[in-house]
Amino acid sequence: MHRAKEMVKASLEQKIKWLFELNKFHSEKYNNERLVRRFYRAQHPTEISAFKCMDGRIHIPLMTRTPLGIIRPYRSLGGRFDLGWPYLAEDLNGWIDYSISRGRKSLILVTYHFSCGDVHRGCAGFNYDKVAAFQHAISLRAQVERIYGKNNSIVFPIIVGVETDNDSLIFHGEDHNQILDLVKEKNKTEQEFLIALRDLYPNMSDQVLDDILPLIKGNIEHIKEIAAENRPIVETQHQEWILGLGNGFDWLHIPNISLIIGPYGDSLEEPIKKAAGIIQSNMEAGRISDDGFVLLTSATFKELGSERNKAIERVRFLKDFAKKTIEAYNPELAKKMHILSVVINFHTREFEEIAW
Repeated sequence: MHRAKEMVKASLEQKIKWLFELNKFHSEKYNNERLVRRFYRAQHPTEISAFKCMDGRIHIPLMTRTPLGIIRPYRSLGGRFDLGWPYLAEDLNGWIDYSISRGRKSLILVTYHFSCGDVHRGCAGFNYDKVAAFQHAISLRAQVERIYGKNNSIVFPIIVGVETDNDSLIFHGEDHNQILDLVKEKNKTEQEFLIALRDLYPNMSDQVLDDILPLIKGNIEHIKEIAAENRPIVETQHQEWILGLGNGFDWLHIPNISLIIGPYGDSLEEPIKKAAGIIQSNMEAGRISDDGFVLLTSATFKELGSERNKAIERVRFLKDFAKKTIEAYNPELAKKMHILSVVINFHTREFEEIAW
């Protein structure tokens, strides 16, 4: 995990140095795996996005052992999204248009998360209320269907539960109470999984069903590895020391170190306050060192020139907004805040620090 566990109690100075090393490591890995991604897409062409909580434990690519850059992430407090919000709706529509232009179908994973061992290791964004988180996932899935049509054979939103103690996935069918719980079904054969998926999603195309299989097989491998490691319970609790705001965070391919807030709602203040509170509680509980945390604001660009300049302006706005919010909400925590602002080259995932 590229020394992530060592960073939990490391000094702030060591953590910041490590972040630069981590970005370089993952940028090189991402660039070296171009052929891996091309080969994966040739075999599994369905485009996949995941709507998920800002919680750093919710790490779908890691949980499914999917190559970097395959699953497009959307993050917010508790996984709360509303496609009536113009920026989010336009971004999702642009992604779906891209998929269609490549002759690909779109699979949207609408996730919620919980802990089977302790309710208070569940989703803080929903005040640890699993039912409320699940009901929101149902509503978001219905919203996608209202926009793109139900059973349209092109866009497939499905609800996926994430159990954070085992890092296991639960696939919910058209009947939301009909499930495929991978921690309980990990000994099924590939053909048995296909039959189960067809039962869950009778209107889904064969191609998309086939492209869900690698996610299932990857998650089962991951579940077995977690069980073999006998992971300490503290590692399933909040240990985040980064508050990330913006987009382009898929290089931060490490679970449980960051709370990532995407610009996908009508208010950024509430998720920033919630994330700051979680980091404060991590310090108070001794789960992380209490000498400071990182406010990391980020934006991506594809081309040099005006597009990069716009990314810098977005980062500036996000930095100023988050700084003012944290200073007003938690002035003592604000004294421990180190601000790191970056713009990220979309093609390489390498970041560039912006000095103000």
